[in-house]
Amino acid sequence: MPSKPDEFQIPSLAQWAQAASKSAPGGQIEALHWLTPDGITVKPLYTAADTADLPYTDTLPGFEPYLRGPQASMYAVRPWTIRQYAGFSTAEESNAFYRKALAGGAQGVSVAFDLATHRGYDSDHPRVTGDVGKAGVAIDSVEDMKVLFEQIPLERVSVSMTMNGAVLPVLAGYVVAAEEQGVSQTQLSGTIQNDILKEFMVRNTYIYPPAASMRIVGDIIAYTARNMPRFNSISISGYHMQEAGANQALELAFTLADGKEYVKTAIATGLDVDEFAGRLSFFWAIGMNFYLEVAKMRAARLLWCRIMKGFDAKSPKSLMLRTHCQTSGWSLTEQDPHNNVVRTTIEAMAAVFGGTQSLHTNSFDEAIALPTEFSARIALNTQLIIQEETHITSVIDPWAGSYMMEKLTHDMADAAWKIIEEVDALGGMTRAVDSGWAKLKIEAAAAEKQARIDSGRDVIVGVNKYKLKTQDAIEARDIDNVAVREGQIQRLQQVRAQRDTAAVRAALDALSFAAGHGGNLLELSIAAMRLRATVGEVSDALEQAFGRHRADTHKVSGVYAAAYDADNSHADTMEYWNALKADIAAFAQAQGRRPRVMISKLGQDGHDRGAKVVATAFADLGFDVDIGPLFQTPEECARQAIENDVHAVGVSTLAAGHKTLVPAIIAELKKQGGEGIIVFVGGVIPRQDYDFLYAAGVKGIYGPGTPIPVSAQDVLAQIKKVLAD
Repeated sequence: MPSKPDEFQIPSLAQWAQAASKSAPGGQIEALHWLTPDGITVKPLYTAADTADLPYTDTLPGFEPYLRGPQASMYAVRPWTIRQYAGFSTAEESNAFYRKALAGGAQGVSVAFDLATHRGYDSDHPRVTGDVGKAGVAIDSVEDMKVLFEQIPLERVSVSMTMNGAVLPVLAGYVVAAEEQGVSQTQLSGTIQNDILKEFMVRNTYIYPPAASMRIVGDIIAYTARNMPRFNSISISGYHMQEAGANQALELAFTLADGKEYVKTAIATGLDVDEFAGRLSFFWAIGMNFYLEVAKMRAARLLWCRIMKGFDAKSPKSLMLRTHCQTSGWSLTEQDPHNNVVRTTIEAMAAVFGGTQSLHTNSFDEAIALPTEFSARIALNTQLIIQEETHITSVIDPWAGSYMMEKLTHDMADAAWKIIEEVDALGGMTRAVDSGWAKLKIEAAAAEKQARIDSGRDVIVGVNKYKLKTQDAIEARDIDNVAVREGQIQRLQQVRAQRDTAAVRAALDALSFAAGHGGNLLELSIAAMRLRATVGEVSDALEQAFGRHRADTHKVSGVYAAAYDADNSHADTMEYWNALKADIAAFAQAQGRRPRVMISKLGQDGHDRGAKVVATAFADLGFDVDIGPLFQTPEECARQAIENDVHAVGVSTLAAGHKTLVPAIIAELKKQGGEGIIVFVGGVIPRQDYDFLYAAGVKGIYGPGTPIPVSAQDVLAQIKKVLAD
C-alpha cells in the first residue's frame, strides 16, 4: 500500500474523459450528462474546478447565508421534529390517531382538514354532501376543535394546521379551544399555513379573491406577532406546487416569490420586518430527484437570506429560512404499492440531508386511500429509524464540500433566481398569480412530466417498467361519508340551539363591517368563535364583503405532444401514439365531428393536476375537450355536458368522494336527458370500489399510473360502442 499521496499518479481530466468515453453511448462523454426538467445540466463527474469560483462554499451552519443550515449544531444536538400529517373523518377519530402517534414517537400534531372546512362550508351545506370527512377531519365549530385536541396538552405540543381558505375561523377556533383547555395564546406553538397565493396556482382551496385574501394574511401576521409570540403565522408552501407538477427550480422560485409578497403585505400593515419575519416558515415537497431536492433546500436558505437583506432585515431569525418537509404523495404508486416504502425512505433522507426542521413521511397506501393504522406506523418508524439507528444525525450538512452538491446548489439558486426576476418584472407574485401566468407554467411542467412517463422516458418501477402481472390486494381505509356528515349536522344543531343567537349575529355583523371598513379580522373572528359562531357562518360574513372567487379555466396545449414526440428511444410507444391519433382522425371524418369529452371536478376537490394533464393530452391527441369549472355539483356538471353536446364526461377525483358524487352525476345525466353520455373516472380510487362504480354505470376507471393514451383509446372505444348501439 502506498504510504505517501505523491506515490499515486493523478490523471488529468482529459485522460479521464478519454477513458470514460470508451463506454459512453456513441463514444461521446456528453451523452452521460443529465439535463434536468429545471434546465440544469448534471455531469457524471465533478472536480475542484467546478467549485473554484463559487461563493459561500466555506461558510458554516448557523451563520449567513445559512446555506449549511439555520442552526449551528443542527441534528447533532436536536434532530428534526417528527410531525405526521393526518385527519380522519371525525374529530374523535383524529384525536385518537394523534394521541397514539404522540405516544409512539411523534413530536407534534399536523392537522388535515376535510375539503368542506377548507372551503368555508359547514357540514350541512348542500354543496358538500360528498366531501364531509373524506379527505381530512370535519371541523364546524369550537366544539369540534375541543374534541380534536382533547387530552393533548397544547402548551407543550406544537400544532401545525394546513389551512388557507377558511384560515380565520379555523385558527380562531384553535385559539378558543386552547383557552378553554386553560392554555393562553402566548403559550401556543405551531404553524398555520395561511399561504393563499399558492392556492390560486395549484390547490384551489381558496374562498375570497386574491386582494381580499392577502388582507387576511396580513391581519393574521399582525395579530400573531403581537399576541402569539411562539406561533408561526405563515408556512409558505411549495409542496402543493411540486405535487401539481412544478419542477424543483419552479417550486423554489414561486415559493420564495410568494414569501416576498407576504413580507411586503405584512410591512404594509405597519409592522417592522424584524417584528414578524422570524416566525415565517416554509414547506417543501421532497420527491424522487434526490440530488436536486438536497440542492433545492440548501439553495433556498441562500436565496431567502438574500431576499430578506433586500428588506433591510437585521435579526438573524429574520434572515434564516426554516422549513417543514413532506415526502411526495404524487410519487406514490397504486401499482406494486410496497415500493412506496422505499420511495418515502429515499425522499425522507433527501429532506434530512437538506436540513429540514420537521418532517412528515407519507404512508405507502396513500395512492389508494387514506392511510391505515398499519401503513401510518411504517411511515412514522421510517423517521425514527433514520434518527435513532443510522447516525446520520451526527454530522452537520454532510454534503458540504462535495464538488457536485456545491455546484448543483448554486446552479439551482441561479435557475430559481431567474424565475424570481421574471415574477418581479410582472409586478410581483400577486399579479403573476392573478394573471394566470404562474398556474400555466406549473401545468405545462406537469403535462411534460406525464408525457415523459407515458412514453417510458422517465422510469417508474412497477408502473411503466418491471410491472407485475397481478397486483396483491391492499387493505384500504374507507370513510362512511354519510355517517360522518349526519354526526356533524347533529353537533351543529346542538351548538346553534345552545348559543346566544343575537350575540353571534352581532359578532358576525361586526366581522362583515370590518372586512369592508377596517379592523383586525382574526381578532374579530376569535370573538365570534368564542360565542359559537360556526366556520361556515364566519366565512359567509366575510363573503358578504369580499365575494367568493371564481377562477377562469384554461388548458395548455401542445406540451404533452411535444414531450411525447421528443423521445425517439421507444419506437413502440410512438407507434401506439401515432396509431391512436389516426384512429381519432378517422372517427372525426366518419362522424363529421371529433370525439368530444368534458373533464370535470365534482365537489370541493380542487386538486386539478390530473384533470388538466388529461385535458391537455386528450386535446393533443385530437379530441375536442371542455373543462368544467372547479367545485361543480353533479347537477351543474350534467347540465354543462348536455349543453356542450359531449360524448363523454371524465370525472377526476383525488379526495375520496367518488362513491357519492359519481353515481350522482350518472343519475343527473339520465334525469336531464343525457343517457347517451358515458362517464369515466380517473384518480385515487381503491380497487375495492371498482365494482361499485361499474355497477353504478361507469364505463372506464383509470387509476394512478394509467398511461393517458391507454385511457384515451378506451374512452374512444366506449364512445364508438354507444354510437353503434
